[in-house]
Amino acid sequence: MDQAALVSVGLPAALFLIMVGMGLTLTPKDFREVLVAPRATVYGLVAQIILLPLVGVGLAMSLDLSPALAVGLVIIAACPGGTTSNLFAFLGRGDVALSIVLTVAASLITIVTLPMFTSWALGHFQDSERVLELPVLRTILTLVVIILIPVGIGMTIRHFRQSWAEKGEKLVSIFGLLVLVAVIALLLIDLGEEALVLLRQGGMAVVLLNIIGLVLGMAGGRLMGLPRDQAFTVAIELGIKNGTLGLMVTLTLLHSDAMSVPAAVYGVLMFLFGFLMLGYSRLTGIGRS
Repeated sequence: MDQAALVSVGLPAALFLIMVGMGLTLTPKDFREVLVAPRATVYGLVAQIILLPLVGVGLAMSLDLSPALAVGLVIIAACPGGTTSNLFAFLGRGDVALSIVLTVAASLITIVTLPMFTSWALGHFQDSERVLELPVLRTILTLVVIILIPVGIGMTIRHFRQSWAEKGEKLVSIFGLLVLVAVIALLLIDLGEEALVLLRQGGMAVVLLNIIGLVLGMAGGRLMGLPRDQAFTVAIELGIKNGTLGLMVTLTLLHSDAMSVPAAVYGVLMFLFGFLMLGYSRLTGIGRS
């Protein structure tokens, strides 16, 4: 499959399957966590939906990024947590139920907020001679199709065929990860020498975004009175983002390789920071009875 087909067909298909995989882990009772632990849920959502995108805007302005990289940074900052965050929360002995609720709720809310932040960034950062416009209605419909519908399908399968859900969950996650890796590799090959320039320009911004997200979750959560396991979970949700969604928006809706660089770089570095968080969790005994 060439790059064009991988981006236009493989990327949305992979994201659809990843979201089905998320649905396979859910039952209606999981959503009761919203009522059981409202403080953690509300803080986690506010941090994901509002605070971190604003951090992305601030970094894009203060670091004097190119217009394309600035827009790309805001887009990945406005993306919800990725499904992999649930696995990191589990391995780090965090609050897995909270992680699932935050991932799903943020994914649903960003159907509206992601187009809003993206449209603003395009209007603010793009050169006046060449302003790209995000097709907002198309973006919302696309996000509904690849987030809301597949999650519903996954939950339905789990309800009627739990054994299928347990087997399929791992398979679709592996498939989605492979496609994400392939897209990042082909993207870097296509950019060629320009990729090194963009990485030098945007790499520090992505690292800072990830670190600030983790601090917002861990330190901010503790200041909000959350127990350590829930603060750790919020940090993981802010740090492990849906990089596939960021790539889909920049590559298939905006058709910009340069804008996709922050999402691609973030999609790689977030695993490094995720493993560092696991080490911190194990060393400090988070979630240990």
